[in-house]
Amino acid sequence: MRSLLPMAAILAAPLLIAAQPVKPDPNLYLENIHGARALATVKRWNTRSLDALEALPGFKSYQQRALQLLQNDHQLSTPDQVVGDHVLNLWRDKANPRGLWRMTTLESFASGKPQWHTLINIDALGKQEGKSWVWKGADCNSPDHDLCMVSLSNGGGDAVIQREFNLNTGTFVTGGFTLPTAKSETSWAGNDALYVGTDFGKGSMTNSGYPRIVKLWRRGTPLSSAKTIATGKMTDVAVDVRVLTEGAKRYPILDQATDFFHSKRNLIAPDGHLIPLPLPSDAKIDDVLDGQLIATLVSDWKGLTAGSVVSYPMADALAGKQPRVSLVFAPNRHQAVEQVMASRSVLWVKLLDDVSGRLVALTHQGDGHWQAHPMTLPDKATIHLNSVSHESNLAFATVEGFLNPPTLYAARPDTTPVKLETGPTRFNASDMVVEQHFATSKDGTKIPYFEVRKKGVTGPRPVLLHAYGGFADAQTPSYLVTEPYRSGPAALFWVQEGNVYVLANIRGGGEYGPRWHKGAMREKHQNAFDDQFAVAQDLVKRGVTKKGDVAISGRSNGGLLVGAGMEQHPQMYGAVVMGSPLLDMKRYSHLLAGASWIGEYGDPDKPSDWAFISKYSPYQNLKRGVHYPVPFIYTSTEDDRVDPGHARKFAARLEQYGDKFYYYENPEGGHAAGADRVEDAKRAALVTVYLNKELDPDGAGK
Repeated sequence: MRSLLPMAAILAAPLLIAAQPVKPDPNLYLENIHGARALATVKRWNTRSLDALEALPGFKSYQQRALQLLQNDHQLSTPDQVVGDHVLNLWRDKANPRGLWRMTTLESFASGKPQWHTLINIDALGKQEGKSWVWKGADCNSPDHDLCMVSLSNGGGDAVIQREFNLNTGTFVTGGFTLPTAKSETSWAGNDALYVGTDFGKGSMTNSGYPRIVKLWRRGTPLSSAKTIATGKMTDVAVDVRVLTEGAKRYPILDQATDFFHSKRNLIAPDGHLIPLPLPSDAKIDDVLDGQLIATLVSDWKGLTAGSVVSYPMADALAGKQPRVSLVFAPNRHQAVEQVMASRSVLWVKLLDDVSGRLVALTHQGDGHWQAHPMTLPDKATIHLNSVSHESNLAFATVEGFLNPPTLYAARPDTTPVKLETGPTRFNASDMVVEQHFATSKDGTKIPYFEVRKKGVTGPRPVLLHAYGGFADAQTPSYLVTEPYRSGPAALFWVQEGNVYVLANIRGGGEYGPRWHKGAMREKHQNAFDDQFAVAQDLVKRGVTKKGDVAISGRSNGGLLVGAGMEQHPQMYGAVVMGSPLLDMKRYSHLLAGASWIGEYGDPDKPSDWAFISKYSPYQNLKRGVHYPVPFIYTSTEDDRVDPGHARKFAARLEQYGDKFYYYENPEGGHAAGADRVEDAKRAALVTVYLNKELDPDGAGK
């Protein structure tokens, strides 16, 4: 009988029959975070790596120096929140490594001479309750400003307990609102009610591990009786309610995040019905001012360009009318809006201009017109818009640079910002210099980067190159000792000893607004790797360093960046600092919060998406017999955002292929891989001695 199959299928049939089944991954057991076998493997790696690194010259000295720098009792008091006529701050020092949550009056803080009153001693509370509490913030009610929902994590993960705290009495509220450990979201619906998204039981959390159901919980009633406001899909990232306030007015907005960058948003009317907000799904809602909803566009809309700040009347939204949209602020191609906050009658916009910070105060002139008042602050620096007062037009901003300690300013429109306090000078910067350069990437795009070195140092010298490249997160200069999330004191030690530190502003970040981020999303993610390599090439071309003397550093998404980098260009890089890394891009969406990042990377379960993800996924692209740089991999057992299984499996595959690596998994610390400055100092010392060994800056031999 003649076959009905086409000839091509007949010829292919024997190959299909002979195909071998895919072998199961022998390293899957390492995804069992607290499994006995997995922890035994981690213990073996930790012991081997720490024994080797801590025995290297200078480790104890680096650790002590880092701790002195990070725990210096003379430090800047930043205004974390302004609530009514008070300022709240978390203070950490040698005696209080986990911190003091404290309060002072707005008047005394603005005078530069605050008188602090401790509300919660986190170290003492943890000791009293037998927990390793790590501060995760507080959400306070408005306009009364007397009650706050305090969030604490046991060990530093994203999952927290929440407890109601009374600022007037300085105590937790007896019988008040409390939530057990979960990735919860709460917001005040009045003084006696909360909008709550939490783990209500089976099926109440999304595939990403965040709340799927939002309820209205009234005081004095059990959580089980709370009224359901909305229920999202399992495939959503999260569902929550954000409450915007202006004076006594509250505007609760239901946010159903369909992916990391898109949401369905509804205004909850006073009678409880939902009113769709006429905004693009990827727009960022910022605040409300003078009855105007303020948002930042990520895509072009109604003739307004992506990256612009826009407004429209809340009255239109409540009435269900088509919005009368007005332009508030439009950045140019060198600029990017980073943050927008409203004080009593001023809109504060923090932006970047070729990666240098700017602060602008905008006032509403009526009829959709806004007037800009640029603030005079130091140039070529990073500006942090810390907080604003809703009762006045006062804003607080911190300004810092690689060589300049953070300085706190009080800003008001139409006046020159007043310097309130300058943090201590932690090192001698008089013999150091910072320069900005631009590399040309593979497709011709100009990539900015900052270079920090000692004056008079000529190349080639070893380079520590840090980058991130994702989620619209811009990388801007910070005082070399105050940012342990990057390299912290390790970067300072590196420069002090005659080497070069580089911070690259590659695509995927937000340095130039939405276009810069979108330039490395999904199928374009290879651009981030190419940008990093282009910066390294430019450093070699300029004679700053040479091939093999570049260490690449990245955390989280940056861990993915350096994982791909070491595989794609092993001859360029001599060391790899890989923190809390994302590495198995085939399974990432099934691990902890991974499903929430599908909007950034694509869905590996879809063949069309896996076609481009598979080309760079570090775990899958590791090969036998390649001379890779020896990486230093660090993570935390309690990282409940990026599963430590990523780091573990990558290390296991390196071991199976006979490749060397250093591995340190901190038992605590969450995604930050450190719960306090003591742990941060240890990691800085480990990174420093590792770099000294692998790049051998003194020529002593590896």
